Amino acid sequence: MAAHTVVFLVFDEVKQLDIGGPAEVFAEATRWGASYELIYVSPDGRPARTSIGARFEVHASVSDIVRADTVIVPGGDALPDGAISGALREATRKLVKVGGRVVSICTGAFLLASIGALDGRRVTTHWAHTALLARLCPLAEVLPDALFVHDGALHTSAGVSSGIDLALSLIENDHGSDLAREVAQQLVVYMQRPGSQSQFSALLDVSRGTQESVRRVVDAVVTHPDAPYDMVDLARIAGVSTRHLARLFLAEVGMTPVKFVEQVRMETAKALLLRGESVAATTMRSGFQNSETMRRAFVSRLGMPPSVYQQRFMTTARSA
Repeated sequence: MAAHTVVFLVFDEVKQLDIGGPAEVFAEATRWGASYELIYVSPDGRPARTSIGARFEVHASVSDIVRADTVIVPGGDALPDGAISGALREATRKLVKVGGRVVSICTGAFLLASIGALDGRRVTTHWAHTALLARLCPLAEVLPDALFVHDGALHTSAGVSSGIDLALSLIENDHGSDLAREVAQQLVVYMQRPGSQSQFSALLDVSRGTQESVRRVVDAVVTHPDAPYDMVDLARIAGVSTRHLARLFLAEVGMTPVKFVEQVRMETAKALLLRGESVAATTMRSGFQNSETMRRAFVSRLGMPPSVYQQRFMTTARSA
């Protein structure tokens, strides 16, 4: 069986984990029966210095590559600011032209955007830069809350760790879920994160606030989502009146305290289901009143009951 060539674009200040994470996934898959050949190239064939100051040796220059089954375009902290040299832009263009499928990790999407490779496509990048990418690339549909997105031969991912999720998904597409699961187990990472899973849960997507009273409530709910909270309970934790707590939460968290509790419980339930917990156990541990209440919440927010969510997203295959 001919090796599947995976070509990584390397450049100065490249995010090293954007390369190392996916590379380890492909290398581990090869150890378990797949056949991936990893090739590292830079625009001029010279070594590059990565984001952590390490010297990264490469195999060749971009001009030496005449064909690649997969091209990996990693990110770099300067890319969203437009600090892309003509040489790096041209190197990206050449690789995209010879690549069978093209993958961007994190802010690598900005490199692809700089050559028009995202126009008319569904894409994502790190959540902190999705709004900027949408402005810079108005012809693309930027999905701000996806871990990774498949759109034909173009595959884009969010922050650095989601590059591992995307690589596992590609392994699954190439060789099936059994091999992908074996790779995930060997690397001690989760395989269950589908591309459509949120980049950040309610536990991360809200400010803890500057007010100590708000922080106390947030910490309590996140730590014990199964506790029976109502506005009186939350106000007691905060040490303020219910009316004042509502005003503080809207100002500092962007939602009411009750809405925050619901969101945390929802995210907790999703995480428990993806770990293989039963619906009954998830209901109890996440704080829903009963399984019917949780079912209604899932159908309302996700369009499916908890059992279907668990079955669908225990594999990476059904991704955005």
